[in-house]
Amino acid sequence: MAGLELLSDQGYRVDGRRAGELRKIQARMGVFAQADGSAYIEQGNTKALAVVYGPHEIRGSRARALPDRALVNCQYSSATFSTGERKRRPHGDRKSCEMGLQLRQTFEAAILTQLHPRSQIDIYVQVLQADGGTYAACVNAATLAVLDAGIPMRDFVCACSAGFVDSTALADLSHVEEAAGGPQLALALLPASGQIALLEMDARLHEDHLEQVLEAAARAARDVHTLLDRVVRQHVREASILLGD
Repeated sequence: MAGLELLSDQGYRVDGRRAGELRKIQARMGVFAQADGSAYIEQGNTKALAVVYGPHEIRGSRARALPDRALVNCQYSSATFSTGERKRRPHGDRKSCEMGLQLRQTFEAAILTQLHPRSQIDIYVQVLQADGGTYAACVNAATLAVLDAGIPMRDFVCACSAGFVDSTALADLSHVEEAAGGPQLALALLPASGQIALLEMDARLHEDHLEQVLEAAARAARDVHTLLDRVVRQHVREASILLGD
């Protein structure tokens, strides 16, 4: 992630944030009445929508059913207008499949699947606008949707990206920072236990700097948890008022 323009001498980034500062996050739960759970999130200019169905009976071949836990199915897609490329991505392309696999691995570590044997949980995530931190936004939206569906989890699973420039770890990368290249790390964390659900790095980084970048991502993920917890509590309060009426 070379380039002095990404970090000023005063420690400010291109968009005016400090190194460890998150972009503005806004989120809502229960945006689709037809789904068992749903959520919408904005992290900076990255916007993602998640819907959850289940637990329900296995669809298709029953041979896929797991006798001791639920099957977690995750599908990722991005809207044609989500990036400046206007490039049509066919459903099931390589990037979508990889993201779906990452999301499945993430939520298999967080959902208490053993409580729903021989069943299936479907998580669908779509990116409406991509401006950096796509995986993190998808995870955070899906977390809220799973909670909205009332599916038991070990903990929130909160994600954030991080990079490294001028001997400084940067949290929550924007598209400009990602496009500059260099070491980039994506972390999904269970904040209460500190357990890592998924960790991915896109470029080589010297081991002397790894701990610094990992700590920046973990600290940012905990900040995300604080914000998501606030969203969940507000949603519960609003639901309680409606039920009370």
